[in-house]
Amino acid sequence: MQQRTLGSDLTVSAIGLGCMGMSEFYGPRDDSESLRVLARALELGIDFFDTADMYGPHHNEALIGRFLASHKPKVRIATKFGIVRNPGEYQRSLNSSAAYARNACEASLRRLGIEQIDLYYVHRVNPDTPIEETMEGLAQLVKEGKIAHIGLCEVSADTLRRAHAVHPVTAVQTEYSLWTRDVEQAVLPTCQELGIGFVPYSPLGRGFLTGKLQENTDFGEGDFRPNLPRFSEQAMHANRRIADVIGEMANHKGSTPAQLSLAWLLSKGDNIVPIPGTKRLRYLEENTAATSITLSADEQQRLEAATERLPVTGERYTPEGMKGVNA
Repeated sequence: MQQRTLGSDLTVSAIGLGCMGMSEFYGPRDDSESLRVLARALELGIDFFDTADMYGPHHNEALIGRFLASHKPKVRIATKFGIVRNPGEYQRSLNSSAAYARNACEASLRRLGIEQIDLYYVHRVNPDTPIEETMEGLAQLVKEGKIAHIGLCEVSADTLRRAHAVHPVTAVQTEYSLWTRDVEQAVLPTCQELGIGFVPYSPLGRGFLTGKLQENTDFGEGDFRPNLPRFSEQAMHANRRIADVIGEMANHKGSTPAQLSLAWLLSKGDNIVPIPGTKRLRYLEENTAATSITLSADEQQRLEAATERLPVTGERYTPEGMKGVNA
């Protein structure tokens, strides 16, 4: 597995593993299968696992803690704080205060069973809390050795600059894929200018860009995608053209649509480390193979041009989910 560096010194596998779906949002969970996926990821060279305290809530960190306790591998752990949820509820609030960051960090350390978090993200910024105050609190946690690096999620370029002026930001995590390219306008150039890594989540459009989903798909109980505007039946029918274009080009390239989508992201900069999420071994292995695919400049341009011509129907999240996005 190739390695890439986020910020100045956080070296991780070129593709990470998003672990959210192992706990909720994408149907029933199976801890035994998830533990097998984590073990296989390590075998394939993936050493960058992404979680958050709100996944579950708390279940995901505890699951990864179980894995780390029994394997004791060399894994880089990224987790997050700032979205506050009660178990079983999607309604949430945002808290990015320094005091809450400390309490949340210490709780995450206990669940994960580790002494230091490699990359600690502000999951969502509360606009009522100045980012400078949040960063000062996180900088203190760095001094104490509780976290090694600071990250931000779904922030604006302005917020990123203000935060970076207080303490170096190692990585920004924001949704980025062939159907979500907003970050190219300001956030991604700012990361490149300041030497900050970029971690795209949902790089496969929550599975839509793989071409495996149809507008009449039965997602099953516990899957939150039917509640997202882009996954309404009407929106999926309109957006299907994007998946079809990617599928056609993937077939020509001799890859799967998922592999082509990930290879495209990897081609966008050496500071980019996508974290496709999965709880199934076959998808993990398929995604990992994307690192062996190289896109020429012409292929990259043709893929971008073909998808740019097709407008995306539907917002990424519900109004509740959009809170804190681009803050």
